[in-house]
Amino acid sequence: MRPKVVAGNWKMHMDLESGTQLVRDLLGQLTDIKKSRVVFCPPFPLLYPVGELLKDSEFGLGAQNLFWEEKGAFTGEVSASMLKSVGCQYVIIGHSERRKYFGETDETVNRKIHRALTEGLTPIVCVGETLVEREAGKTHEVVQRQVEGAFQGLSAEAVQNLIIAYEPVWAIGTGKNATPEQAVEVHQLIRQILNQKYGEGIGENVTIQYGGSVNEKNAESLLGQPDIDGALVGGASLKADRFAAIVRIGEQYS
Repeated sequence: MRPKVVAGNWKMHMDLESGTQLVRDLLGQLTDIKKSRVVFCPPFPLLYPVGELLKDSEFGLGAQNLFWEEKGAFTGEVSASMLKSVGCQYVIIGHSERRKYFGETDETVNRKIHRALTEGLTPIVCVGETLVEREAGKTHEVVQRQVEGAFQGLSAEAVQNLIIAYEPVWAIGTGKNATPEQAVEVHQLIRQILNQKYGEGIGENVTIQYGGSVNEKNAESLLGQPDIDGALVGGASLKADRFAAIVRIGEQYS
């Protein structure tokens, strides 16, 4: 069984005081976590102070975005090397909110993945369909297009060094989550796509998380599925007790 990877995406929440206190609380609550991987993804201004708190722990630090160029006149953007310099090991790429509000495309996601891997960061690559697309029966088509577009030009070895987060857009921040059966169906589809593209068995070697209104009440039904390798957690990652409960469930099934 693959170790579960539970990542907390804070989005545009928390300031310096509340964010660092949250991490201190979680470090105190999660001293018994040995098998699963835990990743904190705060906003950019909090990466360094949170990273300092995590230095002596086994927990990982991730950013919520990066730019694909190494450096240059790109006002407001952040490079992979900057992220590494403050302690990041992970970076979320292609979240649906980035696509919706900031014009992310499969092509820009692909460029960001290449840059992240070149710099030694582990991408957490988000894919998922909207409610309209699901109701139109286009879930498989959309997910396949996103996976193939995002991974253009990547080797089989590179693909096995990243994480995929299946996040149905209709479940993000809505309080609705995919049923375990719906999530597993898409996770298995993603593994099939990877096997077809890169060779038999490659899909089974890739960590695929589920994201979309994951909380302490539904986490067991999702993380208990062998094909679901963890969770990308939004709102529930902002409360220490709630996030710790999800992490412990992940540990149970790692």
